[in-house]
Amino acid sequence: MMKQGIDLSVKPHIVISTPGRLADHLQSCDTFSLKKIKFLVLDEADRLIEDDFGEQLEVIFEVLPKRRQTLLFSATMTKNLEDMQDLAMTKPFFWQQISQESTVESLEQYYILMPADVKDAYLVHTLDKYLEKNKKSSVIIFTNTCKYTQILGIILSELGMQCVVLHSMIRQKERLASLAKFKSSQVSVLIATDVASRGLDIPTVDLIINHNVPNRPKDYVHRVGRTARAGRCGKSITMVSQFDVKLVHAIEAFVKKKMEEWPVEEKEVMKILVEVATSKREAQIRLDERDFGEQKEINKRKRMILEGKDPEKEEQKKQKFIKEKTKERKKIRDMKKKEKV
Repeated sequence: MMKQGIDLSVKPHIVISTPGRLADHLQSCDTFSLKKIKFLVLDEADRLIEDDFGEQLEVIFEVLPKRRQTLLFSATMTKNLEDMQDLAMTKPFFWQQISQESTVESLEQYYILMPADVKDAYLVHTLDKYLEKNKKSSVIIFTNTCKYTQILGIILSELGMQCVVLHSMIRQKERLASLAKFKSSQVSVLIATDVASRGLDIPTVDLIINHNVPNRPKDYVHRVGRTARAGRCGKSITMVSQFDVKLVHAIEAFVKKKMEEWPVEEKEVMKILVEVATSKREAQIRLDERDFGEQKEINKRKRMILEGKDPEKEEQKKQKFIKEKTKERKKIRDMKKKEKV
């Protein structure tokens, strides 16, 4: 943080940052200014606008000059991005590449249907059989939480499968080390949250496994887009429980393609049920002993207190901001509907 502050104080021509880190610098020091910024680029704009970056972006926009060029880039077009065009003072230039399919033709898409409580055993069996036949392949497993990413990493390691994990709760140095090991084929398996579903360009990924079914079809597209790149072929397998069928149908409608069933030897899965369940329980105990997940919230509250802020009031402000933005978007949508009528 201190080194970054020094780098900013020498007035670089280009600053590349996450909204959170830049907002932190703006609030904690006055050794640099953004008043002369001419261009603002928002990459992955759909995520920045829809996810929880509103407060951080507000801090940044407050110090930027009004006369500037703002460029937004996104792999998917969302309702909120469409609404933003109407908010602009002048009509913005808009360009969109129309694709008939959301996923490439060289991607083979599969699913495995299983009871939710034995999903991990099915995952271990599927991964083991695949790597047995494809020893030089690279696999990315996507999960929905940082904690479950860590749990799966421990389970696979306990069962003798070399893997690395990637999520927002590990240090940047460790993230880069994990990526380096995976890219150099030192390990065949990368377990990650959606932090790895955007921006990573690893052409040699052969298989994507979705440990959970994404709630939004566009997130599925981003995940499976990590394979079948640069003209190569690739496969994706989505682990589907009895609670996920509707989500799968929504994804299939979005990508305009039906998933095929991946063959599984259920008798073989039954043989490893106890072993996998035991490893999972041990992993959960280890993480609970380390207060995994709680430390991040504690550090956040400590930082607020050091800055002279009340964590409770800040949370209230955050919720109020989200509500106001939701109302604003609804108002814009209603106005557009009336105009069409």
